[in-house]
Amino acid sequence: MSETEPGRKRVTLRDVAQEAGVSLKTASNVINDSGRMSAETRTRVQEVIDRLGYRVNMSARNLNRNSTGVITLAVPKLTPPYLAELANRVIDQARLDGYLVYVVTYAGGAAGGARELLRGFNTTVSDGLILSMSEDEILSAADLNVDYPLVAVGARDVWGVCDHVTCDDVQASREAASYLIERGSRRLAVIGSRGTYDETTAAQATDGNAGLRLRGVIEACREHGVRLDPDLVVDGGDWAIGCGYKAIQQLIDAGRDFDSVVAFNDQLAIGVLSGLAANGIDVPGQVQVIGFDDIEEAAYLQPPLTTMDPRFDAIVPTVGERMLIRIAGRSVAPELIRIPSRVIARSTTR
Repeated sequence: MSETEPGRKRVTLRDVAQEAGVSLKTASNVINDSGRMSAETRTRVQEVIDRLGYRVNMSARNLNRNSTGVITLAVPKLTPPYLAELANRVIDQARLDGYLVYVVTYAGGAAGGARELLRGFNTTVSDGLILSMSEDEILSAADLNVDYPLVAVGARDVWGVCDHVTCDDVQASREAASYLIERGSRRLAVIGSRGTYDETTAAQATDGNAGLRLRGVIEACREHGVRLDPDLVVDGGDWAIGCGYKAIQQLIDAGRDFDSVVAFNDQLAIGVLSGLAANGIDVPGQVQVIGFDDIEEAAYLQPPLTTMDPRFDAIVPTVGERMLIRIAGRSVAPELIRIPSRVIARSTTR
């Protein structure tokens, strides 16, 4: 059955089949992008579908599937550009897979939002949960050991309990730092760390964007024989633009000598660029800058920002694929899938 406007005759699948001169089964296969048929037949049926304005009745189809037709995406908040873009990409991918998406936010940290969300997830209104985990959340393997489809996204440890798709933060930051070093930098400043810097501890990080990215910078410096000065590793606060500005101004006011900046997201990098410009420091002549996430503004800054690709192009389809596997009930082991990043070179590096 199809949805239609009030007062207009509803176009049915039978109408499509009769008009195209095919069986109901063939028409259904075209709708669901399944079955074997010639390209000519598929094209003919699709042309009839478009011409008659046939639309699938999603409620009826989901009832037949014993499915809600909905997937839930949970993120800590939607204000960071990275998370907003993740939500948009997941919605687009789900549409291709025949699903709608509920996007919900949860209070992180002490509120225990993710834990409560996991415990209270309602499978009568959603077929599965895609969870983007905040660094502030305190979760255990038991929290993630649920009896419904769950795919985790981001740089948190899930102990092999559920499917986990993430950009490889260690590889990404190692490549970012190496990119600067290979272009002449020797005094790297790092903005976005958490707490007091201890190289031994940081080099063993296994969890969290900040920890893993700092580990990658350390590995790159060691590989190239460059010393990472502890005085140039600065806490990034909540990784907002203002935090980047304050951090770079702190280094300048303290008279620290640096010739490049690895900012752990593009918002920090924007603040860094603003602070450098305010102090008359040339980019990239005197100081090179690289960020992470390739947010929309990055390409339009002056100068345009060199950044690390978040690889939404690979992460989101992979998340969708793993979710569909779980919804279908296929018995496969949980998998950790790390997607390598790559440099998007622009004008803040040489």
